[in-house]
Amino acid sequence: MDEIRGGTIPTNFIKPVHNGIKDAMAGGVLAGYPVVGIRAKLVDGAFHEVDSSEMAFYIAGSMALKEGVQRGGPVLLEPMMRIEVVAPDDYTGGVVGDLSAKRALIEGMEPRPGGASSIKAIVPLGSMFGYATDLRSMTQGRGQFTMEFDRYSPAPQFIADEVIKGSHAK
Repeated sequence: MDEIRGGTIPTNFIKPVHNGIKDAMAGGVLAGYPVVGIRAKLVDGAFHEVDSSEMAFYIAGSMALKEGVQRGGPVLLEPMMRIEVVAPDDYTGGVVGDLSAKRALIEGMEPRPGGASSIKAIVPLGSMFGYATDLRSMTQGRGQFTMEFDRYSPAPQFIADEVIKGSHAK
């Protein structure tokens, strides 16, 4: 958003600032993941007729975004999935225990016809890789599940630290 007053920055340098901010947001500050959920305002600046260039203002926008986000205490977000697991009643205890170990928030259980139960939960996507195989193993092939995106939530610090550490190793 541009709130420049009085022409402290010529209009041809405002778009490069915005582009620098947008590109810095896309490249991220933590582990290279995009920055979301912020709004940036260009409120003041200065230029020099000889030394100013579009590239200089692009870089200034990028650096300002990165510094501002770091000062604001960024958090890494992880995708949370809404799942429903349907399994025979004999296996629901094991399924609930396994979901809990995957950091799932169990929202409820409902009986289903034929001696089965439906378990509804919110679980981090990162915990769900390989879940189809795990569920088949736990239920002797009789369990099934559906999964859809629900929201992003702040990742626990130990997960964020691991992701950030892994991104620096590349």
